[in-house]
Amino acid sequence: MAGAGRVTLGANYVVAVRALCEFTAKAGDLDLRFTPSPTALEGIAGHAVVTGRRGPAYQAEVSLSGAHGPLLVRGRADGYDPDQNLLEEIKTYRGRLDSLPERHRHLHWAQLRVYGHLLCKKLGLDSVNLALVYFDIGRQTETLLRETASAVELAAQFAAQCDRFVDWAGRELAHREARNSALAGLQFPHPQFRPGQRHLAETIFRANSSARCVLAQAPTGIGKTVGTLFPVLKAAAAQKLDKVFFLAAKTPGRQLALDALATIRSSPIPLRVLELAARDKACEHPDKACHGDSCPLAKGFYDRLPAARSAAADLPVLDRDTLRTTALAHDVCPYYLGSEMAKWADVIVGDYNYYFDGGAMLYALTVANQWRVSVLVDEAHNLVARARSMYSAELSRGALRGARAVAPSLLKKALDRVSRNWTELDKQSAAPYQVMPALPDKLLANLQGAASEITEFLAENPAPLDPALQRFYFDALNFARLSDTFGAHSLFDVSRDAAHGSTLCIRNIVPAPFLKPRFAAAHSSALFSATLSPWHYYSDALGMPDDTAWIDVESPFSKDQLQVHVVNSISTRFQHRARSVAPIAELVARQYAEAPGNYLAFFSSFDYLEQVAREFGEQHPAIPMWRQSRKMDEAERAAFLARFAVDGRGIGFAVLGGSFGEGIDLPGARLIGAFIATLGLPQMNPVNEQVRQRMETTFGAGYDYTYLYPGIQKVVQAAGRVIRTTDDKGVVYLIDDRFAQADVQALLPRWWGLVA
Repeated sequence: MAGAGRVTLGANYVVAVRALCEFTAKAGDLDLRFTPSPTALEGIAGHAVVTGRRGPAYQAEVSLSGAHGPLLVRGRADGYDPDQNLLEEIKTYRGRLDSLPERHRHLHWAQLRVYGHLLCKKLGLDSVNLALVYFDIGRQTETLLRETASAVELAAQFAAQCDRFVDWAGRELAHREARNSALAGLQFPHPQFRPGQRHLAETIFRANSSARCVLAQAPTGIGKTVGTLFPVLKAAAAQKLDKVFFLAAKTPGRQLALDALATIRSSPIPLRVLELAARDKACEHPDKACHGDSCPLAKGFYDRLPAARSAAADLPVLDRDTLRTTALAHDVCPYYLGSEMAKWADVIVGDYNYYFDGGAMLYALTVANQWRVSVLVDEAHNLVARARSMYSAELSRGALRGARAVAPSLLKKALDRVSRNWTELDKQSAAPYQVMPALPDKLLANLQGAASEITEFLAENPAPLDPALQRFYFDALNFARLSDTFGAHSLFDVSRDAAHGSTLCIRNIVPAPFLKPRFAAAHSSALFSATLSPWHYYSDALGMPDDTAWIDVESPFSKDQLQVHVVNSISTRFQHRARSVAPIAELVARQYAEAPGNYLAFFSSFDYLEQVAREFGEQHPAIPMWRQSRKMDEAERAAFLARFAVDGRGIGFAVLGGSFGEGIDLPGARLIGAFIATLGLPQMNPVNEQVRQRMETTFGAGYDYTYLYPGIQKVVQAAGRVIRTTDDKGVVYLIDDRFAQADVQALLPRWWGLVA
């Protein structure tokens, strides 16, 4: 679990030139004002243009390395011309060169001078000519900033930079050795494993030992979080892991991981744990912009970062509150201190998007630093839907109109061309929903053209865009990016609304092609949940490696703990909902009268929930009840859960698949039963029907992959709130006649005791 550079024990601390310079040469303000910059592909193309203009003796991509004490510094210089003894560092940009922040130029010179020293050492040079080559992507022109440096002065500068880093490197080496020694002797934190927990832990240990992935279906209550973290940490030293990523779908999952790590660390282990929170939740000044002219925590951020980083590295756990306290003590931004500490933490707890999204920070760091990582994905049944949203993009006609209304005159023509193409597309059909056979080439070309013109405008005019134009611009960039990878894994569809106009969508259906590189980059990945059945659905949809292992852990619970009643006299189908309301309300009241206590009642929608709750309240006003509302914030969700007290009584009404259908822990008397008035099937609508057709074409199981498996997964998750420990007892009512069908019951946990 090394830091930003790979570590070889007993030898050198290997650090890239870029990482060394970013650590030692960054100074000044944090400045996240949007400035247009070339894409990665444009940058590569720009480098190729510059090197292609050089003479026949020119050497591109020159590998260089050199040692300083325990450090081995290495990297690739962009190009060297031996005829001129000229070493070049090429940087691509857009717009005005004088708008490039001075700190960027300072960093560029630092990198070039390190390369200059390494070249002098390699070739035995007394001096070298150095050139920063700034290549304007738009104009295809070069600006050269040159200097001549002696080998002596470059060596002194290199030594000074390394000396600034070497103390940190020694500290990191000592930390790694102490941590690996402790982890090699790590003991399970409890007197014994829970039933099923050992099977889970052994499987994940073997997966890490053999560099494989695993899908693990493991019932709620066996201690999955400890049962997955412990074996990875136990394997870390032998497998030379650099990082462990624990990724969760929701905040409660992150907290469970932090709690489990605290349990594992109950005996002292030098293990750095970091929690990554969303930027909007970590921001200390949400009313201010992320630059030194606006936010006091951005002003001089890089000047104060070394002290903040050093203090943070001394803390074993950097959860959200501790990170904030540490950052504010040094007057730096908590969110970006967290981003920095991701390079130096051993275990990182965060949301799925940090590794699986298109611009995922942890994935980018893993690839750039060649880290060996083990990835743990909690409640992994959520990853299919989450990944689909990561690789989908929408554009609305209303947003285009809003952008054009506020756009500077220079940009209106470009937006008008997009509008005309959009009108041509709309003329092809008036259907409310339509899947197009291919992307509209003309519209897409003009959309990319408009985005480029906005980019060029921003380069020349760095003032902020109007929010409506900026929103459309970012949406257009995302749409264009996904259009480059459009294929059978996605749909292009058009939705039309009389009031707001049409909406274009690149809708991802199968995220597998996007996620495969993420799994390939990891040493091992373990996806686990109480509902990962059938395993091939998740393996197919997510693009798991062919040798992925699958286990179904036996439940520690017995049939006599949970009575599962199938109520096949009621249909919850949409057309039957009205006449189901009164019978469901009466069923809930009857069960409550027989065994007063805390219950959850789940419904397929807020409308359905409100109908039954209203009927229940009118007919049984003496029974306490509370209900989930739309868009509850964290405080409201906490208040809802607080009603489930050990000595409490009443019915909580909630939506299946929502905040209270998974990821909450209400053991013992806090919850003694649940009513599930739906199969949880996704709504049958034109979009889902297109998903079904694509799933049928791709996997030959359209209905199951689109409706049945995702629906029953939500049912099992909701029912799983009732039995949390081997001492719990409870009751679940599955309310719908379809629960009596054999194919549905085959997807329910084997240990349930079904009562007709």
